[in-house]
Amino acid sequence: MGKGKLAKFAEMEQNPLVVQCPFWVLKQEGFGMKGKWNSDFFHNPNPIVLELGCGRGEYTVGLARRYPDKNFIGVDIKGARMWHGAQTALSDGLTNVGFLRTSIEFIHEFFGEGEVSEIWLTFSDPQMKKATKRLSSTYFMERYRKMMVDNGLIHLKTDSPFLYTYTKLMAERNRLPLLASTDDLYGRSDAGCEDSSLREIQTYYEQMWLERGFSIKYLCFQLPREGALEEPDEEIPVDGYRSYHHEVRSTRTTAK
Repeated sequence: MGKGKLAKFAEMEQNPLVVQCPFWVLKQEGFGMKGKWNSDFFHNPNPIVLELGCGRGEYTVGLARRYPDKNFIGVDIKGARMWHGAQTALSDGLTNVGFLRTSIEFIHEFFGEGEVSEIWLTFSDPQMKKATKRLSSTYFMERYRKMMVDNGLIHLKTDSPFLYTYTKLMAERNRLPLLASTDDLYGRSDAGCEDSSLREIQTYYEQMWLERGFSIKYLCFQLPREGALEEPDEEIPVDGYRSYHHEVRSTRTTAK
C-alpha cells in the first residue's frame, strides 16, 4: 500500500465526520449508533439521506450544501476515495454530512427501522451479469426497506442504459410509484425532473461520461415497506461500451 493511501487512512481515523466499524465488531457486538444517528451524530431531528457507493463523495457534499435542512451520509467501502469528500466537508465546516465506510451488503445493520428517508444510487456499477449485485435490485430493496420510512424515496442517476431500463422495469413490475423518469437528463425536461440540483451537482464519473458523449438517466420512485418484490424477466441489451473485451449480447435480468 502506498504512503499516500496510508496517510489518507490515518486522516480518516481522525476525521469526526467518518464512521468506521470493522466487520468483526459489527458481527459480534452490532453497531452501537444504529437508530441513533440523529441524536448521537447529527444532533438534530432532520431527515437522513444516504448516497450508496458515494466514491469521492462529491454528490453527498453537494446535496448537503444545497439542503441544510437534511442530513446526508455517503457510504462506500473504499476509504481512499471517500477521503476527498470527508476532508472537504470537514474543512468547509458542514454539520449535516457524514461518511460511513462499509460494504453496502450490510447497510441495514447500521440503521434502525424508519431511520432513513431517501437513498441515492449515483453511477453504480450496473452489474449486468448478476441481479443480486445491482444496488437497485429487489435483493437490495429488501435491505433498504428495513431501515427506510414507508414510501421512502429511491433516486437513481446513471449513464448505463442497462441499469436504467432494469431499474424502471423492476419498479413497474412491483408497482412502486414512479415519481420521475428520463433517459436524457440534460437533453429534456421530463416531468418530475425539474429540480436544478439534478443537473448542477455532478460526480467525477458523471463528468467523465458526459465528456464521452453519453446521456445521463434519472429516475425516482417510492419504496413501500410492505409487499412482496419480484425481479423483472424482460430481455435487456447490455451496455456495449462497458464490454470492451466481451461479446455484446442480450441478458436476462433474473439472477443466475
